[in-house]
Order: sequence, then structure tokens, then C-alpha cells
Amino acid sequence: MNNFFCFLRIAFVLFLFSFTVSAEDVRYLTTQEFKEKVFDYTKDSVWNYKGTMPCVIDFYATWCGPCRRLAPIMEELSEQYCGKVLFYKVDTDKEKELAYFFRINSIPMLLFVPVAEKPQMAKGLLPKETLTEAIDKVLLNN
Repeated sequence: MNNFFCFLRIAFVLFLFSFTVSAEDVRYLTTQEFKEKVFDYTKDSVWNYKGTMPCVIDFYATWCGPCRRLAPIMEELSEQYCGKVLFYKVDTDKEKELAYFFRINSIPMLLFVPVAEKPQMAKGLLPKETLTEAIDKVLLNN
């Protein structure tokens, strides 16, 4: 009987661990990390995505109301598309070089980056349904 309860405890811990590992979080990118993981615009003049999985990059600022409303939607999408699409955030106040390179003059601004095609921008706070449709069509070709 003792072995049975020990087995149950181990199974329960493994069950809980599977939930904490499976969900992808939205990751914050610095300019240097962007150059390493997405595109190094200082070395390449033609778009060359470095990733192996499509991504969505949210250009935002902490003081921006629409950006704050978009944040939980991005978290939900990162869970929904876990293992299929990466989700990044770039703080335009901290990463001015990136904001300048992409000519970010309004936030939130989203960059949809497919693996083998050119990226596409979307401006403003978009509803989750619109973002899901864009991810499915632009990034996953569904």
C-alpha cells in the first residue's frame, strides 16, 4: 500500500510538471537578442530570419494602454500556439535602435515573421480573433 501512494505522489508531481513545462511564455528581446534570434540587420541587407519556428514580435511600451490590453492576449496566443509559433516582446523605450530600424511610430505594432518569407506588420490593438486568423494564414499557411 505504501508503494501505491508513493507511485501516486510521483505521478501527480509529473502531471503538474508537464503543465509548467508545456506552456510557452512571451519572451522579451533586447536588440542584441533580436540580432541573434531573429535578424541581424547590421550584417545582412536582405531579410534573413534566423529562427526555425515562425514568430510574432510585439513592439510595445510600458506606458501604452492598448499595449497593456494586448499583453494578456499575447500570453493566451503563446499557450494556444505552443510549439508552433514563438512570441516575443520588444520595449520600444529601451530598445530604441530596433524601434528606429522598423520605423515604429505607433504602438502596439506587431511583426509577423514566417520562417521562409518576408515579415508583415500589423498596427494597433487587434482582437484575438484577428490575430489568430493572421497567425494561421501568414505564419502557418492554414
